[in-house]
Amino acid sequence: MKLAATPVAGRRRARRRTWRAAAALAAAGAAVAWFATAPPLVPSFDAVRARHRPSDVPLLDRHGAVLHELRTDAGERRLAWVPLAEMSPALAPAVLAVEDRRFRDHRGVDLRALAGAILEGLGGRTARGASTITMQLAALLDPELAPRRSGRTLAQKLRQMRAALALERHWSKDRILEAYLNRAVFRGELRGIGAAAALLFGKAPHGLDSAESLVLAAGLRSPSAAAAVIARRAAHLAAASGAGVEAAALAAAAERAAVAARRPTPTDLAPHLARRLLAGRAAPLATTLDAATQRQARAALGRALTALRGRNVEDGAVLVADNATGDVLAWVGGSGALSRARFVDAVRARRQPGSTLKPFLYGLAFERRLLTPATLIEDAPLAVTTSGGLYRPRDYDDRFRGLVSARTALAASLNVPAVRTLGLLGGDAFVALLHDLGFAAVTEDGEFYGPALALGSADATLFELVGAYRALANGGIWSPLRVVADAASADAETHGAAARAAAASSAPSRRVLSAAAAFQVGDILADRESRSPTFGLESALATRFFTAVKTGTSQDMRDNWCLGWSELYTVGVWVGNASGAPMHDVSGTAGAAPVWLEVMTWLHRATPSAAPAPPPGLVAATVAFPDDVEPQRREWLVAGTAPGTGVLAAGAPRIATPIDGTIVALDPDIPAERQRLPLRAAGAAAGLRWRVDDTDLGAATAPAPALWQPTPGMHVVALVDAARVPLATATVEVRGGRR
Repeated sequence: MKLAATPVAGRRRARRRTWRAAAALAAAGAAVAWFATAPPLVPSFDAVRARHRPSDVPLLDRHGAVLHELRTDAGERRLAWVPLAEMSPALAPAVLAVEDRRFRDHRGVDLRALAGAILEGLGGRTARGASTITMQLAALLDPELAPRRSGRTLAQKLRQMRAALALERHWSKDRILEAYLNRAVFRGELRGIGAAAALLFGKAPHGLDSAESLVLAAGLRSPSAAAAVIARRAAHLAAASGAGVEAAALAAAAERAAVAARRPTPTDLAPHLARRLLAGRAAPLATTLDAATQRQARAALGRALTALRGRNVEDGAVLVADNATGDVLAWVGGSGALSRARFVDAVRARRQPGSTLKPFLYGLAFERRLLTPATLIEDAPLAVTTSGGLYRPRDYDDRFRGLVSARTALAASLNVPAVRTLGLLGGDAFVALLHDLGFAAVTEDGEFYGPALALGSADATLFELVGAYRALANGGIWSPLRVVADAASADAETHGAAARAAAASSAPSRRVLSAAAAFQVGDILADRESRSPTFGLESALATRFFTAVKTGTSQDMRDNWCLGWSELYTVGVWVGNASGAPMHDVSGTAGAAPVWLEVMTWLHRATPSAAPAPPPGLVAATVAFPDDVEPQRREWLVAGTAPGTGVLAAGAPRIATPIDGTIVALDPDIPAERQRLPLRAAGAAAGLRWRVDDTDLGAATAPAPALWQPTPGMHVVALVDAARVPLATATVEVRGGRR
């Protein structure tokens, strides 16, 4: 039979509990006093602040706007350290009301709170927390004091108290509070008030209002709690502190914070450049980019690639540079989600540039006075002997146009005239110019690349091409492009692409083409009438203001380019596939050109672009062409090259057929008179004659070609003048003959 408890027995049990609590409190006080006699080493406040590293390193544009935040810590989000003076006045009272009401009165350990927690535990109730902000900071600074899954052990708790007492002796209260607010977890993965304010409320910490401060404080004890729970805690806190904040405002703030915590936060306007420049950095890096231009270029590329999706096109890149300074204003390294190779930076990827190298080829020929824009060049079937066999260039539309001026050949991007120009200039001379223009992959001599170099057989990057075209825009003077705005901030880093970019941007400028040659090339590339044989009068290359522009397409349509400049900017666009897969029927004006046009038009939405004035040494001459090959027009020519009669010859005489190195096989079953070989000349003037070995075969200017009856053996076909001096020769080997 169970007996009811007597009043005397109840009083005895109460006294025992009181004595146990007093003993525990005394033991705790003694332990605290003992640990205080041997304080641990305390890091300085400055050292703690210096060790703080944001988890997201921002890449900034020229105005300080964030272009990209590179995540360096996948476990948590941290932003820059925030001084206490730059936090909202409403924040600290809210946090102290939740975490440590007597923060300003104790010395690191709140004995009253500790005694209350012990009594509650002895009474069988859930013990309330007794950790002060200083104790929590000690655990945040020392991983050994952090709670384990099963909670802190008694030894850990005592060491935490000792560390808190030591912190209080060396740090001021304001520094302790500042460090705590920068180290505490407020919500989910957000550590520190900087990340919490920016990512939950889109504000700097000094802009937090009372409701937002209460919501942040309410979430400190359980950063993963639901929005409704946080709102109730914040309302209770507001009522207890007399903050006078309505429950509706608290609920709305809690919900905003909950939604923001689930939203992806990194800014990703320039991911490729961010990965290139921010590797190994902890501090923000300012660039020359303009966020608005970057956003516009990225959107234009995305629209164009979406339209081309059915033609097997998924990658692209855009680079925009300021002509005067070399500052890169936009660096779009890829198409993002449209690509299966989204991490490839196509601005720096080496690809075949196609016809985009032709302006430099003609510019060098103009500078050396081997050609003028009015020189006639033959666009006819051509076979050039190379180590790999015969090279037969053909145009995009598989047509030949006969005699064309150098202006038309460049503007309409005709291939055969470009190969002929390279033969006239010499491959080594062109390679030397490409070196001066910054094409780093051109490492061999002219013979290695052969005649295909005129059509872009050497690899190049979009970055190099924009730099080279900017040299044309600047009158033939090349200088490096600049991406890092503050060279000093980049040089402060001991490694990383930022320092290399800053060093490159300080390289001196150099003249690579004469001002006259650069102007002539720009004048040609701005001439929509001269490019109309290939592109038509109205295309994506035509603007309402001055621009000079050139397209390029590599073999099998693997790369499509558009490069051009205005008075103020140089814009380059590449479209293709990072995998190297060919596109399907993407012409020069259907791929990269629409992106170029949209970006260039946006850049000049409020600022006009005027054509440059001709430099000294150029004269305007009226040129008429023989047989009305092209309409009469005005040309800018170097003084001394203007024609006295208004008619320019077709260039140096040469043998069109047979080409040097031709091998002729005679069929023994065909009569010899039916196997005669026609001899044709290009640019032949009156008085020139054909000779094969020592045999004269008649005038080279006759309406019909001379016919030569080949015989087995080696022969030299020569085009000679009246004094029998050879002006051009070709070696021909004849094999076979009659049985």
